[in-house]
Amino acid sequence: MSKSDKKIAVYPGTFDPITLGHLDILERSLRLFDEVRVAIATNPRKAPLFSVEERIDFIRDALSAEVERVTFDSFNGLLVDYCRQRGASCIVRGLRALADFEYEFQFAHMNRRLAPEVDSVFFMTDERNHYVSSSLVKEVASFGGDVSGLVPDGVERALKLKFANAEGKS
Repeated sequence: MSKSDKKIAVYPGTFDPITLGHLDILERSLRLFDEVRVAIATNPRKAPLFSVEERIDFIRDALSAEVERVTFDSFNGLLVDYCRQRGASCIVRGLRALADFEYEFQFAHMNRRLAPEVDSVFFMTDERNHYVSSSLVKEVASFGGDVSGLVPDGVERALKLKFANAEGKS
């Protein structure tokens, strides 16, 4: 299969940290696309808990045997510009609730206006993960709550370590 025949999708997000809901969307997107590019958004206005490299390692460690069809990158700027530069024809997004739909609907239409050749594909989250977000996971973990079953084991260990170290510094 030539590079131009490959169906490449971009799965963008901050993934700070990756959750089992994110992984479910990623694994399901691999059923439709030859390659999925996990594009970690870097936002200078946000202070992520984990570095881009740590987030990539968490995802790699949690993936099944399909890891060779997943590539990793970071980006800032317009997502559609990133898609064009990487030869991707599709953006993969997950939907948890109505609020997600409204937000994603606006972005999908703006992206379509900016780059009609780049489509958006939405996956409904598994019912076990419909309430899980990275922000919620971080908040629960920061208070010592149990996030097992919401994030991969490596992320759970890293969160415990990160917040234990933060407590030791105060």
